[in-house]
Amino acid sequence: MDALKPLIVVAGPTATGKSDLGLAVAELLDGEIVNADALQLYRGLDVGTAKLTVAERRGVPHHLLDVLDVTETASVAAYQRDARAAIERIRAAGRTPVLVGGSGLYVQAVVDELEFPGTDPDLRAELEAELASQGSAALHGRLAAVDPAAAAAILPSNGRRIVRALEVIALTGRPFPARLPEHAAPRYDAVLLGVDRPTGDLDVRIARRVARMFAAGLVDETRGLPGLRDGLTASRALGYQQVLAALDGPGELANAAAETVVATRRFVRRQRSWFRRDKRIHWLDAGEPDVIDRARAVITARVRS
Repeated sequence: MDALKPLIVVAGPTATGKSDLGLAVAELLDGEIVNADALQLYRGLDVGTAKLTVAERRGVPHHLLDVLDVTETASVAAYQRDARAAIERIRAAGRTPVLVGGSGLYVQAVVDELEFPGTDPDLRAELEAELASQGSAALHGRLAAVDPAAAAAILPSNGRRIVRALEVIALTGRPFPARLPEHAAPRYDAVLLGVDRPTGDLDVRIARRVARMFAAGLVDETRGLPGLRDGLTASRALGYQQVLAALDGPGELANAAAETVVATRRFVRRQRSWFRRDKRIHWLDAGEPDVIDRARAVITARVRS
């Protein structure tokens, strides 16, 4: 371990208590938090993402919150660049960076040596226009002709990913990396903490969280973001997607809350599947009263080793 402070990661499924534990770890280690929740990058997506208010941050600096407009498309490559820059600034100042969030690819993009090809706005716009006019099946056929392996890994209905694959192939002249590498080299000698709870307990917390979101003004927040429908990423955010569907169609807002609970539980299963593959993660039960002490013990043992 060099003289710079280690990177601490607090990751895991939605509604487990990552924000609280990340804040406690940052306070213990004179740290600053770097957000790793893709949807908390967006200005205005506050209630539905359970974004901590300034008061709730207890004076701990937070980075990469509220950096995108809801009409912008989040880019893991841009996030990787900005998150690593924030981590290096924090370490250079002699403080501890604490990466906190549940977006698995975003966490791995920071921690490991993953490469993400850039984008070309004109080429992307041209491909998206072709997608709109020809349909995803036609573009999938084109992808199959130039990169059969990528086409086999991408569903013919996944127009957005097909467009990205064709864009990368055109820009790089190389096959599209449709799957992440099995074993990417780590960039940081990081301490990875996973936060979870028993499924039954987490189901109850999700239901309560969604109820609080709607009581706290999720519908009004959604109505107050007129550009939200145009955002490819932000409009799909849990809660906002269901509210938009109810506002735009025959659905009832009460049903939107129930659908958000179901969608969140489904999302949690995907998050667990992603994070459980990483054997470096030390898992903690956030429901245990001594979870902060357990986290501190893991960090201390790891840093001393």
